Formats: sequence, structure tokens, C-alpha cells
Amino acid sequence: MIRPCNDKDIPEIDAIINQAASVYRGVIPADCWHEPYMTRVDLLAEIEAGVEFWGVDAAGALVGIMGMQRVRDVTLIRHAYVSPAHQGRGIGAALLRQLTAGVTRPLLVGTWAAAHWAIRFYERHGFYLVLSAAEKNRLLDMYWKIPVRQRETSVVLRR
Repeated sequence: MIRPCNDKDIPEIDAIINQAASVYRGVIPADCWHEPYMTRVDLLAEIEAGVEFWGVDAAGALVGIMGMQRVRDVTLIRHAYVSPAHQGRGIGAALLRQLTAGVTRPLLVGTWAAAHWAIRFYERHGFYLVLSAAEKNRLLDMYWKIPVRQRETSVVLRR
């Protein structure tokens, strides 16, 4: 069952993000990796900044989460993670379909350039890479608040 998350879900959201993000260890630049991948303080700041999390609930526990954030004239897909034990079952696809259904504004996703699996996932769902470095940087600067180093090692996909 896909449902909006609430404050009671924060510990599970935190756990899913940090468990699933372990795939980035050794893939993204070492100077961009930190433990935990996202602190609780950072998660709460994302929610305060308008990221609305949705989750897939299985047997009373969240097994996948995805955030959505309206920024200016676009909608961003943010922090899409499925717990490692539940990956490969279509949970991410179901979340993406649910969150993007009816969205009429442009959709953007930012991810690590080295996360080829994530890029392929979004491409399978109608997103395409922004190929121009100038346009990618413009979008990242306009719609995200990320460090310069992360910007240098990220890509943007749009739909």
C-alpha cells in the first residue's frame, strides 16, 4: 500500500535511506561519501524545506520511500530508496508512478553520475538525461541546494 508518510515514519525513512544508500559507498567520489549518508538532522531539514515523503507499507512497515518537492515551477523527485531486502520487486516503480500521476509541471530528478542503475531506472520511466553541462548546472543551481562538489558529480534527468 502506498501512503503519505508522517512524523511517526521518520525513524523508518531514516533507516531506509541509510541502508539503501550503502550502494553508493565506493561508487561515488570518496569525498562525497559520509556515514551516515543522511543524518536525521538533514532528513528533518529536507522535510522542513518541503520534501513530502510517500512510502510503500508492507505488513505494517515501510519498505520503500520517495519524496516529492515543489520548487518554483517544477516538481523534484527526491530521496528515492527501497530497503535492500525489498529491491527488485517494483516498489520504486510503483512509488514513481503514484507520485508523478497527474503532475503537470516539469519533473526533475538529480542523482550521482556514477549511479548508473538509478539513471537507467528513471530512463525506463520516461525521464531523459540533461546532456548539456551548462543546462545541468543551471538546473542544479536553480532547484537544489547542494555543495559544489556534489554538483560536479551529479546528473539531472527531466520528464
